Amino acid sequence: MPSEVNSSVVSSFLDYLKIEKGLAALTISAYTRDIGQFAEAIEKQKRTLMNARPEDVRGFIQQLFSNSVDARSVARKLSALRHLYRFLLLDKRVDRDPTLNIPLPKQWKILPKALGREEVEQMLSPGLVTTASAHTGSSREILSVRNRAMFEVFYAGALRVSEVVSLRMEDVKLEMGYVLVRGKGDKERIVPIGRSAQEALTIYLRDARPALMTGKSSPHLFIARGAKRITRQRVWQMVGTASEQAGRHASPHMLRHSCATHMVENGADLRTVQTLLGHADISTTQVYTHVALDRLKSVYQKHHPRAKAR
Repeated sequence: MPSEVNSSVVSSFLDYLKIEKGLAALTISAYTRDIGQFAEAIEKQKRTLMNARPEDVRGFIQQLFSNSVDARSVARKLSALRHLYRFLLLDKRVDRDPTLNIPLPKQWKILPKALGREEVEQMLSPGLVTTASAHTGSSREILSVRNRAMFEVFYAGALRVSEVVSLRMEDVKLEMGYVLVRGKGDKERIVPIGRSAQEALTIYLRDARPALMTGKSSPHLFIARGAKRITRQRVWQMVGTASEQAGRHASPHMLRHSCATHMVENGADLRTVQTLLGHADISTTQVYTHVALDRLKSVYQKHHPRAKAR
């Protein structure tokens, strides 16, 4: 039966990702969804993952586009299938790769959404709430102090949601101005944080976090009341609410993109931004080069000896 064959193939591939590649649970979950979606599509044609053809892959991609799936998501699904068939080839379970010579959607035309600098400033505005003491401040004030500290760290380090909620107390080196981040595949990287984030974290650790602990303990940096761990879904809600109050709905990933975009606008080189973002391949980071074009043109006009008309 096709479903039984596909289940066996996916199961062995996931074991490979976990044990041999050491990928993070979220990445493995995404691979599972993407490959499962493809398997379900070709099962309707009475085919399995083991005998899929290039036309099956092309048809799957065309179906995604017809359902208005964005190019970035389509590219991710195709990448998951390529990893699957690379594994099956190495394991000598198939003799051809149906994803071969199928081009990726042109991701570089899908520019990441970012907030403007003024929008970020408004969203991160401290107001009066950061002066609230844990002993005298209301529950709302305490949560506001926590949220602002979290948003500052998001923007300062261009972090992913999973990276922020996974931050531990031991990962924060305030006096040295950096945090230790565990990214995709459990890869660690050191991420600097600026003065604003340091100050917001200091206030949070001094005033808000002790009040949220309520006598309990937690290794995590950002916590909910009762020392409970904050979920990724809750963080999305928090960022959405705060950004709407600032005038524009945003997601946590937009804060990450905003950091990268603003750094490139200010002249940061791509290698530095790549390291900050934790991208394994600089080609992923190159999507941010579009923001540097205006600056490149102005610098060219100013410095090239033949840029201006005589």
